[in-house]
Amino acid sequence: MLLCRISLVSQTLPRWGRRSQRGGGLLLRAVSFSSSRCHGVSSGEGSAQPAESGSGQGQYRDTVLLPKTDFPMKLTGQKLLDKELEIQQDCKFADLYSWQRERKAKKEFCLHDGPPYANGDPHVGHALNKILKDIRNRFEMLRGRQVHYVPGWDCHGLPIELKALGELGTSGLSPLQIRQKAREFAEGAIARQMAAFQRWGVMADWDQCYYTFDGAYEAAQLKVFQEMHSKGLIYQDYKPVFWSPSSRTALAEAELEYNAEHVSRAIYTTFPLATLPPNITKEAAFFFFFICVLTDKPSATCLMPSEYSVVKRLDNSELLLVATERTANMAALLGTELEVVSTFTGSQLEGGICKHPTIPSKEVPLLPANHVTMAKGTGLVHTAPAHGMEDYSVASQFKLSVDCIVNEDGKFTELAGPELHNLSVMNEGTDRVISMLKECGSLVKEERCVHSYPYDWRTKQPVVIRPSKQWFINTASLKDKAKEALQKVRVLPESARSSLLAMLDRRTYWCISRQRSWGVPIPVFYHRETGEALINKHTVSHVAQLFKEKGSDCWWELPIETLLPAAVLKKSKAGPVGDYIRGEDVLDIWFDSGASWAAVLEESDSRADAYVEGKDQIGGWFQSSLLTSVAVRNKAPYKSLVVHGFAVSEKGEKMSKSLGNVVDPDVVINGGKDPSTPAFGADVLRWWVAESNVFSEVQIGPNALNSARDSISKLRRTLKFLLGNVHSFDPRSQAVDPKEMHYIDQYMLHLLREFSIKVTDAYSEFDPGRVIRVLQAFISRDLSSFYFSIIKDRLYCDPEDSLGRRSCQTVLEEILDGVTRSIAPILPHLAEEVYLHAPGHDEGETLFRSGWIKSSSVWRRPGLEEAVEGACAIRDSFLSSIPGKNSAQYDLTIAIEPGLLFELMESLQEEPTSTSSQLCELMMSSRVKLCSELPRDLPSDALLKHGTFLINLEGGVIREDSAYSIAVVPTSAARCPRCRRFTAESTDCLCPRCQTIVSQSQ
Repeated sequence: MLLCRISLVSQTLPRWGRRSQRGGGLLLRAVSFSSSRCHGVSSGEGSAQPAESGSGQGQYRDTVLLPKTDFPMKLTGQKLLDKELEIQQDCKFADLYSWQRERKAKKEFCLHDGPPYANGDPHVGHALNKILKDIRNRFEMLRGRQVHYVPGWDCHGLPIELKALGELGTSGLSPLQIRQKAREFAEGAIARQMAAFQRWGVMADWDQCYYTFDGAYEAAQLKVFQEMHSKGLIYQDYKPVFWSPSSRTALAEAELEYNAEHVSRAIYTTFPLATLPPNITKEAAFFFFFICVLTDKPSATCLMPSEYSVVKRLDNSELLLVATERTANMAALLGTELEVVSTFTGSQLEGGICKHPTIPSKEVPLLPANHVTMAKGTGLVHTAPAHGMEDYSVASQFKLSVDCIVNEDGKFTELAGPELHNLSVMNEGTDRVISMLKECGSLVKEERCVHSYPYDWRTKQPVVIRPSKQWFINTASLKDKAKEALQKVRVLPESARSSLLAMLDRRTYWCISRQRSWGVPIPVFYHRETGEALINKHTVSHVAQLFKEKGSDCWWELPIETLLPAAVLKKSKAGPVGDYIRGEDVLDIWFDSGASWAAVLEESDSRADAYVEGKDQIGGWFQSSLLTSVAVRNKAPYKSLVVHGFAVSEKGEKMSKSLGNVVDPDVVINGGKDPSTPAFGADVLRWWVAESNVFSEVQIGPNALNSARDSISKLRRTLKFLLGNVHSFDPRSQAVDPKEMHYIDQYMLHLLREFSIKVTDAYSEFDPGRVIRVLQAFISRDLSSFYFSIIKDRLYCDPEDSLGRRSCQTVLEEILDGVTRSIAPILPHLAEEVYLHAPGHDEGETLFRSGWIKSSSVWRRPGLEEAVEGACAIRDSFLSSIPGKNSAQYDLTIAIEPGLLFELMESLQEEPTSTSSQLCELMMSSRVKLCSELPRDLPSDALLKHGTFLINLEGGVIREDSAYSIAVVPTSAARCPRCRRFTAESTDCLCPRCQTIVSQSQ
């Protein structure tokens, strides 16, 4: 293709070591917990009963307080789907948005919804976008903000028109008939998409959505148009635009996609020099030479100020002019040596006149231009003012004629000559041009070029550049203001900012008129005889009011006397209405959606807190919204931009039916006909979105979905353990004051507070993936591998109403509540299901109406963290000395010299030796002896270890590196048949604690 400006030529650390130092905290070594078992009960939270059968165990089973809950460990298949729908119904998901809008709130959070295109069924790209938005909205609502989120749809445009008409085409149909069919098609797509979004659990104002074909929306859009026109930012002109022959309309750059495999035919041809440049004397030009360039029907040939050489081909003595630095490449291309005869600067060559190779009477001047590069080709570039953006700039500068030789169908016009008339420029027209150059002896070289080329984003066919009379926005005059406005916008990821700025730089004007029927009419009238446009604030305001009342169909339905009444004509100082006809063009759909801030945001000067869309909107909605808002209000319509990637297959491929890798979100939720496509439910789809790195390409497929399901299953087991152990606990009357709790319980409240802060920060950063990582680390390290394994004896075997057990239950209920709320924005169905089983709230109360994670600063007590983590450092030494063995079968002696560490350990065990102290519970041993030095009479089989622990209190004011030693020996005590700790005198005798509990229960 010759006319479309081919620029080829012219041519994780473990729990206790993850922090080096904390303000007021401790410097800890990187150590990990042993996976030892305690009391014969697995350290995993899923275990509900002892793992072994002891000889006397059965008779005491009823005295052990094992977990109880009817919360199911697992939900699959139809039961899972039924439960999600039941949760949506019982917890009033449909009413949640209106409820939170009516409540009092100090702050509002506005996430302005970018309108999805109403031209098909919902797909995983929709799921990625809508669920990501919903996660943030639900989080903001939970923490007390009033969320403003009105979903919308982009309803106009060529794709909808083409799909609606199908095989009918536009033949014989009036604009109103076309619009009716397109509207019906869009409404069907909207209904299907909306139903899917609701099934995914998206919270929104579903009764007050916005649609770009709604009359009120169109009126707001025309108000933006009128204000921009009145500022001189919208104008009509005849200039080159991207033109799609396949859809017979102009396109904006945002409507293009680039085919990297497009094949063009590049040619080198000679232009004989007819008139010497004025800066070259006749003496210097003692030879006759030719210029080698790529051409179609140029009006000029452009060059750079660089050095050029006249070279002689040694195979035929022909003289050619090429850029000096391209000489070697040209020699290789032509397969001959090139001898340099003379050199000139580009400025010396300016003003020379060449002859056109096929039209000898046509003169082609040599002109300077900044767009010429030396990367490829000859260093000289053909210039066709009507068929290239840079070419048009050169033509404007040097006042060259702009003659269009390509029509709306992409074929040569009569101006191209009889041999080319009506031939397609992309196919047979190219063949004929090359043949003509061969015939006149001007063709030097032809080669096939694979390169990136613009295609119509909907028809998938190549476009051409051709001039036509269109309506434009002068973005060049807006760019600086837009860039300044962007500096005040937070962009996630920050790397996307450079792409936004680069897109703005490339866009000197924006073609906003389209030659179709399905869209918002450009409110302009043309004089019948002169063609002069009649458009001003009076005409546009009147049309906008009609659109608001009747919708834009009235542009075709009403007589022109109604559209352009006498009063408006008088204000416009125009002639009689009979002198005018209505325009037929419609507005670019990017202008449609780009004006959404004016139609949806409640206050005229308001800005949305966030716009969240895929990276394709960098050159689309993000930019059109920015330009229109800056033009009208001198500011961006958003405070932050979140740019996410695309959903791709697990192999990283773009999804397509031909590859068979399309993932249907409906099949993900409800299952498919194939047994390999089970029903995962909506929460698995939501977990997939949350867990993904949304700032890059997001992979989806069986592996990702199975992984999401397994992660939720593990989470359910933890939640079931928590629910099972608080089943008889009422936090409103039985909760223990933190000051009276065991130290490890207080410490877990401290970790829960840390967890809640991290989760809150991650949600605030639009990073649900970090939420999941923080959650999983908290569950696996702090809960399952640590706290749950330590407290099971106290939880199962202490008296039901004892302070120690109630202390533990108080913490478990707080953890249950905190974890449930932390997952709620991601897994709303599971969170509400857990909340229905959880204690401490009234029947009918729902989680999403009860707020965010509740944590208290009083949970962090001075010295608490140091005491527990100091004990844990000793514990790690103990467990590492008996790898793979049961810690409960050993007695532990801890020796610490008098000092801070000894005092901290004394706070956990007041007496020198104990089998029931908090220190003993933490060590999970049979007995703990705390002393200032190791006894001298240790048995020969004692295992010895030494270590140090750095205490850092009050921000480093108090620092002490304390040494400790431990001695580990097998216990001589027998295992209690009830609690299974090695604290009994014999195997058939209960330990003292269990004797007391059993006797009191009889």
